[in-house]
Amino acid sequence: MGMIGGGPGAFIGPVHRIAAELDREIELVAGAFSSSAEKSRVAGESYRIDPSRAYADIATMLEQESKRPDPIDFVAITTPNHMHLPAAKAALEAGFAVICDKPATTTLAQAHELAEVIARSGKPFGLTYTYSGYPLVREARERVAAGALGPIRKVVVEYPQGWLAKPDTGKQAEWRADPARSGVGGCVADIGVHAFHLAEFITGLQVTEILADLGTVVPGRMVDDDCQILLRFANGARGALLASQISVGERNG
Repeated sequence: MGMIGGGPGAFIGPVHRIAAELDREIELVAGAFSSSAEKSRVAGESYRIDPSRAYADIATMLEQESKRPDPIDFVAITTPNHMHLPAAKAALEAGFAVICDKPATTTLAQAHELAEVIARSGKPFGLTYTYSGYPLVREARERVAAGALGPIRKVVVEYPQGWLAKPDTGKQAEWRADPARSGVGGCVADIGVHAFHLAEFITGLQVTEILADLGTVVPGRMVDDDCQILLRFANGARGALLASQISVGERNG
């Protein structure tokens, strides 16, 4: 695995590395871990990879890995959201498969562009909706599919956090609350998408209509930090999605 992002102070990069290596089928061997060459070098040291494979930038990593007799098999993208499209596009066009943290892109237009790049490349592209891998989630999906719950009529899914209940502090809050880097969606793009994915994944039903109420609770914040969404499913079932990053007392988990 080669990683884009995940440099010093990153949250999701180390998580990707740990998860990927749990079953010893994948090994992190290269990366462009930061837009700063020095920080990328430092990150490489912390990940204990060959110093020559801690690259100064994405283009260099993709070029050099393509020339190696033992190149990376795929790229994991763990950057802030605004870099997802350019990083994925560069990796796919260089001939590498991609696993990307969600959301895929920051706009619908970018998503269409990414879909075209994937189709042209012929390479696999995946998004990390990680909660669908939990054993209890898989069990719930199987029980629903087996009819153990009967016809699904009502679906309620919640994802509360409290770490942004106060004005932004720290690297994670800084970029996640910046529309230029996170995209126009705040809470809904960060954790609301996980809740939405679980609603469809567990029920096996597709959401056909939504009515969204996105709110910004902390004064001065430029993206939503609390959301509630009414859902309507293809079989006629109704539902509700509640996601919040200002629920005091809830941890970031």
